[in-house]
Amino acid sequence: MHLSTTLSLALVVSPLTVLARGNLGYALGARNPESADTTCKSTTDYAADFDALNSKGGLGDVKRVRTYAIVDTDPKFSGNPCPVASAILPAAKAKGFQVILGFSADTQEAYEAEKAALLKILTSQYTSTVYALTIGSESLYRGVDACDLFPRIVDARSTFGSIVKRVGTVDSWNKFQDGTADPIITGNCDGQPSVPGTTFLLVNAFGYWQGMDITNATATYLDDLQQAIGHIQDLAGLNTVEIMNGETGWPGDGGDDHESEKGTVAVAGTKNAETFFSTGVCTMLAMGMDVFYFEAFDEKHKEKSKADNGEERNEAHWGAFYDNRTPKFSLACPTFD
Repeated sequence: MHLSTTLSLALVVSPLTVLARGNLGYALGARNPESADTTCKSTTDYAADFDALNSKGGLGDVKRVRTYAIVDTDPKFSGNPCPVASAILPAAKAKGFQVILGFSADTQEAYEAEKAALLKILTSQYTSTVYALTIGSESLYRGVDACDLFPRIVDARSTFGSIVKRVGTVDSWNKFQDGTADPIITGNCDGQPSVPGTTFLLVNAFGYWQGMDITNATATYLDDLQQAIGHIQDLAGLNTVEIMNGETGWPGDGGDDHESEKGTVAVAGTKNAETFFSTGVCTMLAMGMDVFYFEAFDEKHKEKSKADNGEERNEAHWGAFYDNRTPKFSLACPTFD
């Protein structure tokens, strides 16, 4: 890790001299981790997830998870949608967890379906349980135009703002760094009169998907976040934007290696995942950034994910925990635990 990268990122994350520790959270799937079929998680299943995370997840003072849809309609499981929000919220409330609820929002049709589903269940009893809504997950990365996505964010702010105080989106670090997300940050689309920009953003960053060797993965991860956060804050000016690391992680044993165009290789394996957690995730938490580890539990049913170069990689073994909810390695950060 280059010292200049660490120091400059610390200044980007917070201008304060003393940085409070960030909060560790986890990304949660909608289907039972031990199941290779279409079994949806129930409220009881989510409660078991929370018990495992609470006892071994190294969460610290704030217990927080994030999801990807109000109703999971993964095309692999067509005909068996999973009602995520209605199942997870009662469990989260009972166990003292906060949830960032994700919306599928690549199309207006998808967004409207998610909105209708949440309207049926979201009441003031969940004001302290739902930390935020994220409209779209890497939508810009998949080619959705920012000015198509932003009106959905604005509509969600208006629709759910009396209960949920934070509404934003989540995307890959490079879509914030390269200007693709600028209209979402500024609220100005195609020269139209601007409305308040988005003030809650999750930035995803992985040394693995850059094809970095584990010895360089943390430096790449920190630098990617630095570039994205710096650009966001330059655009936002005096406006306060709450920024979190929406996803990071490393595949364990059984995952695929990933080679970059430059020939460097990110080698999958539980030992490397442990190294990245202790050097990358723990460093980011120590700097005051909230981090969501991708993901909580291995999922046998997961589809392969496509990298920037178009190659597909196995995502069934990215959990910090095995699919039986047993941790793969220590999830405590030695610098402050």
